[in-house]
Amino acid sequence: MKFSRLVILFALTCAFFLLPGTSIASEHFDGSWLTKLTCPPKGNTEGYTWQFVSVIQNNTLHGERGAADQPGYYTLDGKIADNGTAKLSANGIVASRQYARGVFAHKGESYGYDVKAQFQETTGTGTKSEGLGIVGRTCTFEFTKQPAREGGSPSPSGSGH
Repeated sequence: MKFSRLVILFALTCAFFLLPGTSIASEHFDGSWLTKLTCPPKGNTEGYTWQFVSVIQNNTLHGERGAADQPGYYTLDGKIADNGTAKLSANGIVASRQYARGVFAHKGESYGYDVKAQFQETTGTGTKSEGLGIVGRTCTFEFTKQPAREGGSPSPSGSGH
């Protein structure tokens, strides 16, 4: 009986010391990240580059640009695995046919696609799914972790263009 209480006490002590390390390890991507999305021109469609701030909290990324529910609005969301791999979901509202590809890509129409990404400690890269090869185009993502300001809060850099 005394031996089993000792084993339980030992197990609880180990769990107490290991749990904080686990939560810290799983949150090492947390912070403010400058996100750069580049879509090259293809056919008659113009290319563009956007920069906006994304925030990772508890290894979950959320970024947005533009005004909600308005043409040009864009969101990027997804969970990042402890090894840095991520499948993110992008959703937006077409702002101009000049920059959008596809038969149904008209101003005010909604669109969405997946992004395959890989994060390191302070950088990351990603690629947009091409969709239908003839219609789609490859867009790339660059992620750069922003330094935390004094007091531990992330720096709100990025222009949101």
